[in-house]
Amino acid sequence: MAFAVIVLAVGTVLFHFLSPWWFTPIASNWQMMDQTVNLTFWVTGAVFLAVNFFMAYAIIRYRHRKGVTALYEPENNKLEWWLTILTTVGIAALLAPGLLVWAKFVTVPPGTPEVEVVGQQWNFSYRFPGKDGALGTTNIRLASPENPFAIDPNDAKGQDDVLVTSPELHLPVGKPVKVLLRAKDVLHQFAVPPFRVKMDMVPGMVTYFWLVPSRVGAFDALCEQLCGTAHFTMRGRVVVDEEKDFQTWLAAQPTYAQTRAAVAGDVEAGKASYAVCSTCHGAQAEGNPQLNAPKLSGQAGWYLAQQLQYFKQGIRGGNSKDAIGSQMVAMAAMLPDTAAIKNVVAYINSLPDTPAQATLSGDASKGSRHYETCANCHGGKGQGVWSTNAPRLAHMSDWYMKRQLQNFRQGIRGAHPQDFTGAQMAAMAKWLADDQAIDDVLKHIDSL
Repeated sequence: MAFAVIVLAVGTVLFHFLSPWWFTPIASNWQMMDQTVNLTFWVTGAVFLAVNFFMAYAIIRYRHRKGVTALYEPENNKLEWWLTILTTVGIAALLAPGLLVWAKFVTVPPGTPEVEVVGQQWNFSYRFPGKDGALGTTNIRLASPENPFAIDPNDAKGQDDVLVTSPELHLPVGKPVKVLLRAKDVLHQFAVPPFRVKMDMVPGMVTYFWLVPSRVGAFDALCEQLCGTAHFTMRGRVVVDEEKDFQTWLAAQPTYAQTRAAVAGDVEAGKASYAVCSTCHGAQAEGNPQLNAPKLSGQAGWYLAQQLQYFKQGIRGGNSKDAIGSQMVAMAAMLPDTAAIKNVVAYINSLPDTPAQATLSGDASKGSRHYETCANCHGGKGQGVWSTNAPRLAHMSDWYMKRQLQNFRQGIRGAHPQDFTGAQMAAMAKWLADDQAIDDVLKHIDSL
């Protein structure tokens, strides 16, 4: 038994040092984080070995022997003093370096530029101060599809704020940045492992840290607080650029004033553009299964605009197995700019919302149990929820939704690196075990 304890203790320590699993290469100025963790390993490793070696010693030294009885010693002041002193030293060695690193982590150098990270179920978005160098105030009650950052329109400082609705954040290499963190709904966390940084995002308050990105590259951002059903799919990306590339990217992002001044879609102009679309989707955007064209009327305008942009940018329809999606890439290219997309969406939204005919047979009662997960994003009645990037499902084309769920499951859709919401659906669709489960959940959705 003593030999087994020694072998396990030594083997564990050797595995730690010889294992290929270690820190990812660091990409920021926070080497102190690694040093602190290494110190923790040394302290806990020494205690681990000491306890196990003592246990092996005690097994041998105090093993059962005939005619030998145990000595009962309820008090040993000398031993207790030594244990107290050694424990105190060990705990101080663990805590003190961490407190020193924490003090540096939240002590931001004067004049450091800021960026705000906004967390919500289940994605990140970002905001930079404009030329005035100050972020505008926010009020969560002002949040809407037109104002997702909940910026106060009466605050002059917020007019030039630069808004990044994509989960991808760009930062310049070699320059310090203060990261402000805000949550719109529940507790989240913003963590970038290669930067060695993480911080909770708490509703109702702003937390922060700072860092200096030290090498160019793309790094995953994660939420490491359990924030709901799709917590594991809440991902973002931080891209560290050279200064020139960063400035080019930043200049391409809209300001709050620009988003407010954006002209609404023109229904009449959209009607002319929709004439081509109607060939497949129908004069009333009612859809046509024979032409693989889903119903569009009644779908949220923000979602239609997003998907048309995705087709134009190659985020959707680029997979060689998505022959139907590739057709939409060509059609979306006929809309030359954002204004044209807004126009055609405005026209589609003006059309009557006639429920699509149900075409699938399934067990609605079984589907209702599957839909409990879907409801967290798409709403209990399948109405769609803009804040979770979830489109409407109720009264839409069930055959089309089946194909998309199959595409998500097979990696045909949601695999593009810029399709963050698609990647979430690809993960969620795998909860449906087979085509029968898909039919069941869609049958339930048809009943909503």
